[in-house]
Amino acid sequence: MITDIASATSGTAWQLIAVVLAVLSLVVMIGWGKMQPLLAFVIASIGAALLLKMPLDAIPKSIEKGIGDMLGSLALLLALGAIFGKMIADSGAAQKIASVLIKAFGTSRMSIALAVTGFVVGIPLFYNVGFVLLAPLVFSLGRQSGKPLVWLAIPLMAGLSIAHGFLPPHPSPSAIVPMLGADMGLTLLYGLAVGIPTVLIAGPVFATTVRKITSNPPELFVSPPVSDDEMPSAFNAFGTALLPVLLLSGATVLSFSGLVTAEYKPIVAFVSNPILVMLIAVIVASVTLGMVRGTGFRQLMEKSGSALREIAPILLIIAGAGALKQILVDSGVSAALGSVMQTLPVHPLVLGWLIAGAIRVSLGSATVAGLTAAGLIAPLVASSGVNPNLMVLAVGAGSLMFSHVNDSGFWMFKEYFGLTVKDTLRTWTLMEGLVGIVGLICVLVLNQFV
Repeated sequence: MITDIASATSGTAWQLIAVVLAVLSLVVMIGWGKMQPLLAFVIASIGAALLLKMPLDAIPKSIEKGIGDMLGSLALLLALGAIFGKMIADSGAAQKIASVLIKAFGTSRMSIALAVTGFVVGIPLFYNVGFVLLAPLVFSLGRQSGKPLVWLAIPLMAGLSIAHGFLPPHPSPSAIVPMLGADMGLTLLYGLAVGIPTVLIAGPVFATTVRKITSNPPELFVSPPVSDDEMPSAFNAFGTALLPVLLLSGATVLSFSGLVTAEYKPIVAFVSNPILVMLIAVIVASVTLGMVRGTGFRQLMEKSGSALREIAPILLIIAGAGALKQILVDSGVSAALGSVMQTLPVHPLVLGWLIAGAIRVSLGSATVAGLTAAGLIAPLVASSGVNPNLMVLAVGAGSLMFSHVNDSGFWMFKEYFGLTVKDTLRTWTLMEGLVGIVGLICVLVLNQFV
């Protein structure tokens, strides 16, 4: 019996070593070798399968199944999200939302207005699109108000970052939701509850500490804003941009309220399906932000269709993460990981956050960090009974931790605002660290009530 226990312990230890080696190989290939993430994930998956002694003929089938299962539920959702975000950006709706919020909050509370702008505009827009779209707004406000550019930029970028890491329909949280067995609507509602205090602390509060940092943005990035005549009305901009949030959260609230009878529950489930929600949002946006305002249908489709090129690299990363996840499941290592993780003296939510944070700091990519961590932590979610919706947020918070020189976002912020590497570490990196830390604290607090 003692021999059997020793043999089992030895086997589990080797499985853990194989997983660690697979993750380290990802770090080396993507971080040092600059390899395309899909290729790196496939190589790491094959390496892990060989180390875990999977049958050779089962390895390709497992990789194909992982990629197919992952993309099957997400490809259409993310493609529709990209098209919708492109319509919001091209129509001037995002800029209209920003101008309305800044006017409502006033000059003295401009940093709060910008934090809310980043958070609201960040919901329908992918991060890089939101960054490029809203950075000129910071330059314009700085020129008009005389306020320090970094003081204005930090709250805005904090809002964008939190929406990117916490809220569906963004790629990483949207992909993690099915991986952990969470609910899209509940994750969105909890994400809003966690994101609002996080953005206020990591944005306006933290920005007060960086007012004296000098910014020298290149003229290349200081572009004039869209004129008022070219922007949609405030009602149109807010209503269209927030439509996915209203549909998802509204249907979730209805489902849990007890107001919907069994007869109508299938209708609510149908309308609240994320793919249908995004399809409705695209159709509404094409009318309210396009055809009603004089943009021809063909022209609208041509412009919004270009957004699919932006989502392709993200889909490939998600596909690669699905391959590695399936190898971990089919090899049996997921069950072993769940058993080992249950014995660790760390709360499951903190553990998910730590794993995502370690991968984020090593690799730079928030999407890769979130998806890899979710694949590793999934068995623990199933075995520990932890709230899967909160685990999505804990992993999302960890995936945003301490962006530095291996992250493209770090260099975008540095170059757009003309900062030194030292000042970028002092501003951008610390802001992202605060997002991750405060986000986890808020998740742990929310865990006491749900």
